[in-house]
Amino acid sequence: MKNLLPTGVALLALSGPAWAQGPVSGTLTDAQTGTPLPGATILLDGAASAATDAAGTFTIPAVAAGAHELRITFVGYEPLVRPLQGQAEAQRLTAALQPGGVLTGEALVTASRANERTATAYTNLSKEDLAKRNFGQDLPYLLDQTPSVVVTSDAGAGVGYTDIRIRGTSTTGINMTINGVPLNDAESRGAFLVNLPDLASSVSSLQVQRGVGTSQNGGAAFGASVNISTLDNRREAYGETQNSVGSFGTVKNTVQFGTGLVSGHFTLDGRLSRIKSDGYMNRASSDLKSYYFAAGYQQANTLLKFITFSGREKTYQAWNGVPEPALTGDQTLLQNYIDNGELTEADAVRVRQEGRRYSSYTYDNQTDNYQQNHYQLHLSQGLGQDWNLGGALHLTRGFGYYESYRARRRFLNYGLDNVVIGNQTLTRTDLIDRKWLDNYFYGGTFALNYQPKADDRLQATLGGVWNRYDGDHYGEIIWAQYASNGAIRQRYYFNNAVKTDYNGYARATWQVLPQLGVYGDLQLRHIEYAIDGTEHKPDDPSAVRGVVDVRTRARYTFFNPKAGATLTLAEGQQLYASFAVGQREPVRSDFTDRIAADAVPKSERLTDLEGGYRLSLPNASVLGTRAVARLEANLFYMNYRNQLVSIGQLNDVGTPLRTNVARSYRRGVELTGFLSANDKISLSSTLTLSQNRIRGYQEPISDSTFIARNSTISYSPSAVSAHTLEGQPLKGLRLALLYKTVSRQYLDNSESLNRSIKPYQVLDFRVRYALRPQFVKEIELGLLVNNVLNREYVANGYTYSYPGASGGLDTFNWYYPQATRNFLVSVGVKL
Repeated sequence: MKNLLPTGVALLALSGPAWAQGPVSGTLTDAQTGTPLPGATILLDGAASAATDAAGTFTIPAVAAGAHELRITFVGYEPLVRPLQGQAEAQRLTAALQPGGVLTGEALVTASRANERTATAYTNLSKEDLAKRNFGQDLPYLLDQTPSVVVTSDAGAGVGYTDIRIRGTSTTGINMTINGVPLNDAESRGAFLVNLPDLASSVSSLQVQRGVGTSQNGGAAFGASVNISTLDNRREAYGETQNSVGSFGTVKNTVQFGTGLVSGHFTLDGRLSRIKSDGYMNRASSDLKSYYFAAGYQQANTLLKFITFSGREKTYQAWNGVPEPALTGDQTLLQNYIDNGELTEADAVRVRQEGRRYSSYTYDNQTDNYQQNHYQLHLSQGLGQDWNLGGALHLTRGFGYYESYRARRRFLNYGLDNVVIGNQTLTRTDLIDRKWLDNYFYGGTFALNYQPKADDRLQATLGGVWNRYDGDHYGEIIWAQYASNGAIRQRYYFNNAVKTDYNGYARATWQVLPQLGVYGDLQLRHIEYAIDGTEHKPDDPSAVRGVVDVRTRARYTFFNPKAGATLTLAEGQQLYASFAVGQREPVRSDFTDRIAADAVPKSERLTDLEGGYRLSLPNASVLGTRAVARLEANLFYMNYRNQLVSIGQLNDVGTPLRTNVARSYRRGVELTGFLSANDKISLSSTLTLSQNRIRGYQEPISDSTFIARNSTISYSPSAVSAHTLEGQPLKGLRLALLYKTVSRQYLDNSESLNRSIKPYQVLDFRVRYALRPQFVKEIELGLLVNNVLNREYVANGYTYSYPGASGGLDTFNWYYPQATRNFLVSVGVKL
């Protein structure tokens, strides 16, 4: 039953709270036929508060005393707006919608989203959910309180390069889409949100699915998927600005505007954003700029929308992290790093001076520079009473480079001749190089949806996508102490990669009985991947003048079936279970950075079993107080074949190196709960307990000796929890405590305490105070204090080992320290 949207939305919906609050319920029908309208969206004061169920009924548990605006929208109908006066007594409404309204933007993304019929684990976040968390940190940090999530930041404070893992799976295994268009890089499969700073300010809704989930456009979801929508239509003109300032020189400025619906057909929306930060780590600055513009046309059952958004980032390279002795102060260990050439004497001096904020780079322009421009054209067309078609064309243009200072590099390793000066032959030089990415990603998507209004027992979608990626990778020398026979912008390697990816899927839900529903989803996906050219790998034994041939040809065809069932036990209670298969291809680095020359990477296969129980009580009573309560328990068993797992090492641009393991699994339980009493106080909690194991892992004991045993998968904590306690002591004032715990994580697959990240707990504090003076719609003041308890912790790292003098393995750990206590304050104005 679609009683409420997920955690936090109902709380936001009840704006302007007072002591006297009563429920509002109602029934929604078609004005011409009188039939119920299931799945309509109910908004109170602009915030999504409920949805109609199969009988067309809805309930808003508590509406504060005072004047409110109730808005009801449904695909294919004109929206209905009516005033509502909150009161202590229960209210009952009846409403009827007139056919002929335009399709909403959300109709374009529903094809890939889960709901209560698809028997999967998911979390929905509204625009308001994201807004109250958004002080300028990257999107992963706004998702930190969702189940099974671990986030980290290279620069330490959530601005710049950040990462997210869900169920221990990094972004290479998390499918991300924006309006149904793939966001993950076609080659690396990573989703580099640093390229789209302040994207959250343009998001209208977001869904996180855990596990394989429903069929998605783009790469397979091997741990989760994040489905982002920016397609909402705001009918009234608006202007907003959000500004934040805080620790480490962090500044965020955002301006948004929209025309509303002009002449009944046209909309124009825009956003400009700038975020700057020096970073917690030394020399880890970020300079981020972005824009978002959307122009829409709508008439009857047609919606046409052109969207362009872009991000440009310049970040000082912080992906090396800090050596372990910078955290521990162990001078003996530091000397071992020096003796083995991992640090120079000059590095060691700075380690002692800078401690946990140490940066290995000193060149003033050791930066990552990248720009990504996105263009999307969306069409949503109603086809009679029960059908609608969504389609999109897209183009993503990306280009940029890493600039690095390199000391005493061999000429031959850059394809250059040695330099002869008189009787002296020079074999090395200092130089500055740039490693470039220059690519195009384009294609099209479609989804044909069958959503009958009179009888919604059967709903179906037929969809697909065709994408092509064409990218150049090359290196240039822009300066050298000794020029040799090179020229300015001397290219020392070049390769081109082309990848074609297309898939089709068919999905349906069928309500067999009033209490029993079944779900099926079939996807066929085909990938062709080719690399031609050379890569710079001077340490590779097969390298010739510093480069190796990385010619690659790969082709894959995957069939991914999914099925599930839901059983309604009683009003607000549901059992569900699902089975899904996900398969995916190796990423670029698996081909170009092989652990062994003959170790050809294999594709991965995941069989995902999920099952759980949902309880929703929109009209509960706690100690005589009206309350909203929700509870979900989800069990999962994810069984892998040939899973590509991180070995703990990185390549020269910070990409984790991986290897196939024949058999592995993740299994556990996810518990989530939410309780709100009269909108005065609420508590939301999530806890994940899991086992993440490799069967028969080959653990190295020395350079040539291995032992087989079961072992924990790297970067996979066995316990993750998040808790938010929020209260409203005064009208418009909201206070929140956010507590996060993450258990031990291992840097590689050896399950060694000496190569691990210690468990950590982090407490944050947030204040939001909204004023509504007569001269503007709203002024909101905010404060976010991160890491209130001032804990020194790390959330990520890497390791590598090689034979030592004693015959065993010498291990070198590097970590990414996170910021100690820090703050951000914000001022927002809505016109």
